[in-house]
Amino acid sequence: MSQQKQTERRRTSSSPVMRGPRGMNYLEKPQDFKGTMIKLLRYLKPYAGRIFFAGFMAVIASLMTVLGPWLLGLITSEVADAYTGGRALGMIDVIFGISLSIGELALFIAGIYIMSAGFNYLQAFMLIGMTQNLTYSMRKELSSKINTLPLKYFDDQSFGDILGRVTNDVETINGTLTQSLSEIFRAFTLLTGIFVIMFLLSWPLALIVVVTTIMSLLVARKFVQLSQGYFRQQAKSYGEMTGHIEETYSGHVVVKVFNHQEKSYQNFERINQDLFQSSVKSQFISGIMFPMQFFIGNLAYIMIAVAGAFLVLSTNPLIAIKIGVIQAFIQYTRQINQPIQAIGGIANVLQSTAAASERIFGLLEQPEESPEREDLKSLEKVKGHVVFKDVYFGYTPDVDVIKGFNAEIKPGQKVAIVGPTGAGKTTIVNLLMRFYEIKSGSITIDGTDIRDMSRSDVRRLFGMVLQDTWLFEGTVYENIAYGSDDKTRDDVIAASKLAQTHHFIESLSSGYEFMLAEEGENISQGQRQLLTISRAMLADRPMLILDEATSNVDTRTEVQIQRAMETLMKNRTSFVIAHRLSTIRHADMIFVMNDGNIIEQGKHEQLLAKGGFYADLYHSQFETE
Repeated sequence: MSQQKQTERRRTSSSPVMRGPRGMNYLEKPQDFKGTMIKLLRYLKPYAGRIFFAGFMAVIASLMTVLGPWLLGLITSEVADAYTGGRALGMIDVIFGISLSIGELALFIAGIYIMSAGFNYLQAFMLIGMTQNLTYSMRKELSSKINTLPLKYFDDQSFGDILGRVTNDVETINGTLTQSLSEIFRAFTLLTGIFVIMFLLSWPLALIVVVTTIMSLLVARKFVQLSQGYFRQQAKSYGEMTGHIEETYSGHVVVKVFNHQEKSYQNFERINQDLFQSSVKSQFISGIMFPMQFFIGNLAYIMIAVAGAFLVLSTNPLIAIKIGVIQAFIQYTRQINQPIQAIGGIANVLQSTAAASERIFGLLEQPEESPEREDLKSLEKVKGHVVFKDVYFGYTPDVDVIKGFNAEIKPGQKVAIVGPTGAGKTTIVNLLMRFYEIKSGSITIDGTDIRDMSRSDVRRLFGMVLQDTWLFEGTVYENIAYGSDDKTRDDVIAASKLAQTHHFIESLSSGYEFMLAEEGENISQGQRQLLTISRAMLADRPMLILDEATSNVDTRTEVQIQRAMETLMKNRTSFVIAHRLSTIRHADMIFVMNDGNIIEQGKHEQLLAKGGFYADLYHSQFETE
């Protein structure tokens, strides 16, 4: 288990990836966009009614927005006609035989805008409520899934990647559904409505807007293509810088010990210079795009004004317009850029959403631990008689790391498992606790195959102390009592005294109520180890697993803990994984492992007298020490 964590740290610290504000990789694209979006739509099926109703309200709000410039144009035309004709302002024909005065039409327009805002508010309110329920359910499902995944999955994934799926990727979907979903309905409705009304008002002016809009899109596309490569380089350089800074400052002690500050600064300067160059180029090119689009937009205004003037003066009834139409077209020209930009942004957002969804569904579709059978057995009084018989196991199907392992551990025995790195010591413990399932053979406890017991029942039989401590942000008391809800405060204190922990806890500012930082960073490594030992003592399980449990404490404390361990392990079957062979001299049985099997077994004195593999390990370690 400790070896797996070390591998995990190496995997997590390598290959830094730059992530955006929602945690998505800037360069990440879904491998199957269509398939992933279909899965997401199926996931959204229970909320289809709300989504369509919210979309309907967004469409109505957009149509009301489209009507505004046209109605304002009618007012302008009426004022112009009255002024040039030397008459008083009269009624304005709107549509379907409806005639309104200017005041009434102004109030009507104000009412339209107020109703549009109201519909927008309602659809946003509905979508926010729906998306929060959806993301709540999705995170709940992900959490439940993680608890059912086999340990092998976590060996192949970094913690940061799994965390990103549960947090950032879900938040990406949340943002898309909250903002972009209504924007899709709104953008397409605005675009369709604006073009329809423009062609109804004046097809010559509408053609001018179409041409200038296409020119604007082509310019934007060209600049995006030019800047894309520089943005990729910027993302790569930024990710490299983030990784360099993280590694430098997390290992600042090592950097200073080896006087590597100057070299580290030079590396930072090189990365920073690359980031500077790519950022300048990408920002410069993308920055030109907006002035160019602004220029084309202004060009459209000029063309509309000039052409519109000719059409106002024209006597041809097929193309002649009133002056208010020019005003409406200028407003529509300004409005049309918004949905076009929104559609372009939505395309990018959908790519990120598909990538996030793909990662989430990838986790949800992972094979779970094999289901438990219904005819399971449960041990009432556990003696601790453990037998391994012809056990074969491999982390991959084609490579076995445990090869025909046979061992018998009698009730109450203290068994030490020793051997070189990679011999299979930790793997044996993983198999015993059913973190992995054996390929063949059997493991029995008191004559019952552990595969005939539920995983939770098997794990309930063991107390465990690992080399790598695990503490959470909370009080010392809460960390010791973790997993032992039925124990009292007196029990916690008694367990702490046995583990030689009580004295140092009392020396803390708040004693057992002292608040530990994340991972217990505000106490020493040895003190963290003592707390985990106290936790195992409090659990009072019938069997124990100790994986280098005293590796992070000083020699004097180690002696005290060894005495406490002797008391704890009395009449309990105990498995001790050890590298420091001096700590297991008094073991009832020592299994010497190499290449996935036991090559020697016996007591300490017997193995030394034999002069074999164990004796070589012991003497080489003794000479080194």
